[in-house]
Amino acid sequence: MIQTRWIAIFLILISMTALAERTKLKPATNDPPQDDIKLGLAAAAEAEKQLVLIQNPDANSYITSLGNSLVAKAPNDNRFPFTFKIVDDKSINAFALPGGPIYVNRGAIEAADNEAQIAGVIGHEAGHVLLRHGMAQAKKAQLTQGIIGGLGILFGNSTAGQIAGAAGAFAGSSILLRYSRDAESQADLMGTQILFDTGYDPTAMAVFFDKMARDHKGSKAEQFFSNHPIPANRVKKVNDEIMRIGAVPPNPRTDTAAFQRVKKLLLALPDPPKPTPAGATASAAPPPPPSARLADFQTSVFQLRHPDNWVPSVDGTNVTLAPAGGVVGKGDLAYGLLIDVFSPQNAANLDQATTQFIDNLLKGNPSAKIVRSRVSAQVGGKRAQLTELSNSSPTGGQESDIVTTVLQPDGTLLYFIEVVPTKEMPQYQKSFRAILESVRFR
Repeated sequence: MIQTRWIAIFLILISMTALAERTKLKPATNDPPQDDIKLGLAAAAEAEKQLVLIQNPDANSYITSLGNSLVAKAPNDNRFPFTFKIVDDKSINAFALPGGPIYVNRGAIEAADNEAQIAGVIGHEAGHVLLRHGMAQAKKAQLTQGIIGGLGILFGNSTAGQIAGAAGAFAGSSILLRYSRDAESQADLMGTQILFDTGYDPTAMAVFFDKMARDHKGSKAEQFFSNHPIPANRVKKVNDEIMRIGAVPPNPRTDTAAFQRVKKLLLALPDPPKPTPAGATASAAPPPPPSARLADFQTSVFQLRHPDNWVPSVDGTNVTLAPAGGVVGKGDLAYGLLIDVFSPQNAANLDQATTQFIDNLLKGNPSAKIVRSRVSAQVGGKRAQLTELSNSSPTGGQESDIVTTVLQPDGTLLYFIEVVPTKEMPQYQKSFRAILESVRFR
C-alpha cells in the first residue's frame, strides 16, 4: 500500500513538472471574450452564405464529439462556445473564426491517415481561437486605416450595415484568417499541448500540416496572401515542445474505427458542387476606378502614397492595397498591389535574388508566364527590376502581374506585385506608376 502511494505521488510530481515546462501561451488581446464571440457569429453567418456544409448526421456528430473532446483539454481558460462543422470542399484546409466556429473541409478528413492527424488540425485551429488571433487581426486592421468598419458592432454604433461589414472580413480581405508566422507557431504549440493532454500522438499534427502545405503549394492564396504562412522549422518546434511537456506515451491514441467510418462515408459522397466563379460577380461589378486623390501609408521600412479609395491590409511584412471588391473568391487579389519580402538563398545581387523569386512564382502558378523580360527601374532612389507576367485572373480571363523587386541591405528582396485584369490595365497604369514613384525608404 505504501509503495503504491509513493508511485502515485511520483506520477503527480512528474505531471506537474511537465506542465510547468510547457511553453506558456498568452492570448493576443485582453479585450472581453464576448467581443470575439460577437464578431465570430457575424463572420460565421456570412461565411455560411458562401460555404456548402455537409449535412450528414453521422459525420456532423463525429466532428462535434471529436472537437469537444479536444477543447475540453485546452491549456488556456476556455470561455468560448466552440462549434465544429464540415465543409463540402475537397481541398485540404480548415479555418477558425473568433469566438469558436471551426470549419474543417471534407478534403482534410479524406486526406488524413488517422484520427490523430485530423485532431491535430482541429487542435491547431482551436489554438487560434483560444489565443484570440482573429480578434487581434481585426483590431489591427481597424487601427490601420479602418479596414473593417464593421468592428463598430463590438465597440458601439451597432447597425445592420456594420454587422455586414464585420462579417465581410471573412469573404473580403480575409483579415480574420491572415495570421503571422509567429501566430501560426503559437497555434502549433497549443495544438501540440492539446493533443498531448488528450492522449494523441502530438507529432501527427506536424506530419499532417506538411501534407496541407504540399496541397496548397502553387495556389494564389499561398503565393499572394499566405493566409496560413508556414512557420520555419515547424516539425522541430513541435518536437521541442513535446520534449518540454514530457515523453510521448508508449501507446498514444492514433486512430479510431469512428474516424475511418466517417472518412469512408465522406469519400462515398458525390463530388462537391462547383462554386459559382468569383468572376461572375466581379466582372459584373468591377471595383470603382482608382481615385486621383492620394492617401499616405507607411511601414517601418518604407512609405508611399496610394489612391484614397484603396484600403491597406497589413499582416507582418505583407501589405495589400486594394479597392473595395478588389479581393474576390477565397481571398484572391484581382485588383490592387501586393507588397512583401522574399528571402533568397545565397543571392549575391539583385539579379540573382529576383531570378529566385520569379522562379518561385512560376513554379507556384503553373498558368503564369513571362510576357515582358526583366528591365531595370528605380524605386525610392534604389536600383530595381521589373518583370511582367500573365496569369489566370480570379475574375475570369487573363490578368497582368507586374513584379518590381528591390534588394534590401539585409539581403532580403522587397517586391511589389501590381495585379489587374489585362483588359483593364490601361485604367490602372497611371495609379500603379504614381504609387511606385511615391515610395521612399525609411
